[in-house]
Amino acid sequence: MTSYTAFTTLHGKEAAEALGEALEALEPAPTGVGVFEIEDGAGRWEVGAYFDAAPDEVALALLAAAHGADRFLVSALPETDWVAKVQRELAPVEAGRFFVHGAHDAGKVPEGAEALLIEASMAFGTGHHGTTQGCLRALERAAQGGCAPARVADIGCGTAVLAMAAARLWPGAAVLASDNDPVAVEVAEANLAANGLSERVACVTAEGFQHPDIAAAAPFDLILANILKGPLIALAPAMAAHCAPGGRLILSGILADQGEDVAEHYARHGFDLVEREQIVDWLTLELRKSA
Repeated sequence: MTSYTAFTTLHGKEAAEALGEALEALEPAPTGVGVFEIEDGAGRWEVGAYFDAAPDEVALALLAAAHGADRFLVSALPETDWVAKVQRELAPVEAGRFFVHGAHDAGKVPEGAEALLIEASMAFGTGHHGTTQGCLRALERAAQGGCAPARVADIGCGTAVLAMAAARLWPGAAVLASDNDPVAVEVAEANLAANGLSERVACVTAEGFQHPDIAAAAPFDLILANILKGPLIALAPAMAAHCAPGGRLILSGILADQGEDVAEHYARHGFDLVEREQIVDWLTLELRKSA
């Protein structure tokens, strides 16, 4: 069955959210609507909808005009076996000692590699994005440099790939993973089970550090957060409050031209920049809290 997408862009969060709500009232009704900030510093937002039947393009044009958006781009999507397509196109990823793969590539794990089984899902973090790779490489460097954290937190864990990597690097560490999306937490728990790490990593649904289990486990010697610039800056005070003196942060989800701003915000909360790595357009920052 052919399905359809309709996408547009416009300025401002409130305008974008209003347009998203208006899309939901269309006939035929969309099967899903998404509103996302475009992380390029220009303040633009993308609004998109998915339809099982061809959308009313006149109605879309009127909505775009009424909300100050660009004209909707409507596309037809042919029926596709998306599972097979994803399996073909998501090749395994090697980052440091880690080999991140789907079940269909289980036979390709190199000898001596630390394999992490992650299936493509609704949660972020299959290892293919430069931010995830950067964090995995930063974890590898930390381990090689003698870092031996007793308590690790993965904030905004997505698939929990980083929490699992930390659990593999430091078998004696207590690792806690959290996400504000309950679906992501379900995905994370499934991945932990698939990798035999359910007993090593605890998962909670939480906004930032706002969970009693996180408070009870703090302070952390290592905190991982692969999210976006805005949430990272907002979390800086909580990061400082929950990080042990001399502890480390590994932060990503940061565009190349955003790194200085993020580092400056964390410097105000007692963190020194240790290293930064850029992969394509994305940065990973390693920071250490003053002792």
